[in-house]
Amino acid sequence: MAAPMEHFVPLVVFVSTLKVLLIPAYRSTDFEVHRNWLAITHSLPISKWYFEDTSEWTLDYPPFFAWFEFGLSQVAKFFDPGMLDVANLNYASPATVIFQRLSVIITDLVFIYAAKEYCLSLSKRTGRREYAQLLEKPHFLLAVLLVCNFGLILLDHIHFQYNGFLFGLMLLSITRITEGRNLEGAFWFAVLLNFKHIYLYVAPAYFIYLLRSYCFTRSNPDGGVQWTSLSPLRLVGLGGIVISVFAASFGPFIAMGQLPQVLTRLFPFKRGLCHSYWAPNFWALYNMLDKMASMTGERFNLLSDESLEKSQASMTGGLVQEFHHIFLPSVPAIATLVLTALTALPSLLHLWRYPSGPKGFLRCLVLCAYSSFMFGYHVHEKAILLVIIPLSLLAMESLKDAQVFLIGSTVGHYSLFPLLFTQNETPIKVCLMLAFTIFTFISTTNIHRYSAKSAFLLPRLPHLSPVESLYLLGLVPLFIYKNLIHGMVPALQRYEFLPLMLTSAYCALGVSYAWLKFNIITLGRGGGR
Repeated sequence: MAAPMEHFVPLVVFVSTLKVLLIPAYRSTDFEVHRNWLAITHSLPISKWYFEDTSEWTLDYPPFFAWFEFGLSQVAKFFDPGMLDVANLNYASPATVIFQRLSVIITDLVFIYAAKEYCLSLSKRTGRREYAQLLEKPHFLLAVLLVCNFGLILLDHIHFQYNGFLFGLMLLSITRITEGRNLEGAFWFAVLLNFKHIYLYVAPAYFIYLLRSYCFTRSNPDGGVQWTSLSPLRLVGLGGIVISVFAASFGPFIAMGQLPQVLTRLFPFKRGLCHSYWAPNFWALYNMLDKMASMTGERFNLLSDESLEKSQASMTGGLVQEFHHIFLPSVPAIATLVLTALTALPSLLHLWRYPSGPKGFLRCLVLCAYSSFMFGYHVHEKAILLVIIPLSLLAMESLKDAQVFLIGSTVGHYSLFPLLFTQNETPIKVCLMLAFTIFTFISTTNIHRYSAKSAFLLPRLPHLSPVESLYLLGLVPLFIYKNLIHGMVPALQRYEFLPLMLTSAYCALGVSYAWLKFNIITLGRGGGR
């Protein structure tokens, strides 16, 4: 391994050992989701993959992920063939658990490889700093932030999913674009979209950047594009790569006339505005306001019988379902799409006007992910990682970006806590998050210690204002209330929704603040250039 990454292997061994130790931990319903997909792709012909509905957890990822499950199933049969029977619902033999856990750990090697590639690229851009201590080297600190990311460990190795290798494909794509290898970057991103379509959120950033910086070869002195500089050869080459990947993915289903069925599975709109646990976004605040208004109306007998029934049904019970607001207007899916597009548009226009190289692209990617998280339809709380992980790349190179990262990472990761509601996992998630959060402050302090100038006299966390610091420290009493006080006070028991609502709303304030701050940094005078 190259000299700048001599400590990478011990880091990978350490985190992989931790993942193995988490094999017996709590598993969410996603464990059964992926077991069922193993069974579907192994036991049924391809023509039935997107029609099978014996289980409620039907196949709803793009075709490349279906083939990924098919490949895993070829190994799974040597562990326990029982897991590959479509009729064996909720099957979780010890061999099945070990296989599925190990499959996540092994496929994480894609993310680890991509992290190594990006850190090597960062090392070349920033210099090796051979004189510096290990905790002062940006490429090493970033390697730790990526490989040991708390959110990925919690979601993949406790909750159970395959986010690691998917983020690996995205990170590899970003790395290649950072290195100027735009066609490779486009290829890996097209592959990623055909594994999981949630990454469509950041596709506009790719489209604008590659069109502006690769297909158009010259700019005017004022920064505007020279329209006559469009290279047809580059445009055709770029389009050919993307179309080829999608043809390989969807081609068999188009040939069978099943494209409408596949798309129906990929884009269902019967799940409601919010996920079972509220993601900390604009809609969490919107829901909280509606819930508070409905509680006030119920207390003062201002609700009709029909509205009262809806209010008591509650949209905070942890179920994936459609619901209607009581006082505020209910939000249709099209409204969320419009809001997402409008809030992402300024960053896309800025990128078109000031391409400013890969760093400008990365900023736009973060803002596209952020807008979709803030205003998207049925957003999962785990989608915050689509913001945190690329933002960690920027945090190594800019103090202002590091400040946003510290807030967004801390609050965003805390908002994942409700996903692990079992008592046995509470010490694990608290200790892991504390360790990761402390390291984020140590790393950014070591990197930006010479550029940080503070006018604040009050006590505060590194790089943050006293108000920002007080807000982050407020997560501690929030945690104490949710896990201790609420259960100990009998009068609070009738408000089952309260801990979840407070967690989502409080975290939404921080996430929203970080989003506004990053917009100002990027879109302000000279921002992102």
